[in-house]
Amino acid sequence: MPRIELKNISKTFPGGVCALTNFDLVIEDGEFVCVLGPSGCGKSTLIGLLGCLDQMTTGEAYVGEKRVTSPTREIGIMFQDSALLPWRTVLNNVAYGLEVAGVKKSERLEMAMNAIKQVDLTGFENNYPHQLSGGMQQRAGIARTLVTNPSILLMDEPFGALDHLTRLALQNDLVRIWQNDRKTVLFVTHDVSEAVFLADRVVVLTPRPGQISRIFNVSANRPRKRDIPELKEVEVSIYDELRRQGYDVTQDAELSI
Repeated sequence: MPRIELKNISKTFPGGVCALTNFDLVIEDGEFVCVLGPSGCGKSTLIGLLGCLDQMTTGEAYVGEKRVTSPTREIGIMFQDSALLPWRTVLNNVAYGLEVAGVKKSERLEMAMNAIKQVDLTGFENNYPHQLSGGMQQRAGIARTLVTNPSILLMDEPFGALDHLTRLALQNDLVRIWQNDRKTVLFVTHDVSEAVFLADRVVVLTPRPGQISRIFNVSANRPRKRDIPELKEVEVSIYDELRRQGYDVTQDAELSI
């Protein structure tokens, strides 16, 4: 799996709003990195820039030795909204990217079924999005992202709109899927507990314009239990760092400010 290297990235939008500045980060092959911060600190902007959905004002991004200048199948992106096509079944939604790429029907349907199995949606492949719960829709979205076998996953708060129990279940599923093939993952969240449970490293951003405030290593062995002291210690340190930045946060509260 390729490493990601971000060099001196900044983004200023029309009107002069600077979302990111002086952003440097290396994500190693197969590493799971969470970027954490409250709304408005540039987390989603970072995903958009790396996925080439927008242009950087300054800086460069590399996947392996190759500079990223245009969208590539090597990078899969998932957002908070699963964005499933309502007139397509789960199977045909998952297969859509392969269809656009010209993969023949029998092959793409087989690949889509394998991806559906990965996310435990077998038996729902012929359902339409409106027949699925929010969590099942996100599972289908994950399958659609995985089906093209990208080596890098960019995930922008994919569980943010879900209820708490569904969110925990999908976190477990994502870790299981990641451990099977060790894709390189950049996961954006404003939930401290989610970041610490998922990540090898948690990158905490400053208020806008976002830059790296501090990086926390999460060395707890996998599979992890959520209440182990190692994770709680990292959570406490992250909350301390956020308070140092001036955020009015309490333990176990999401960073919605």
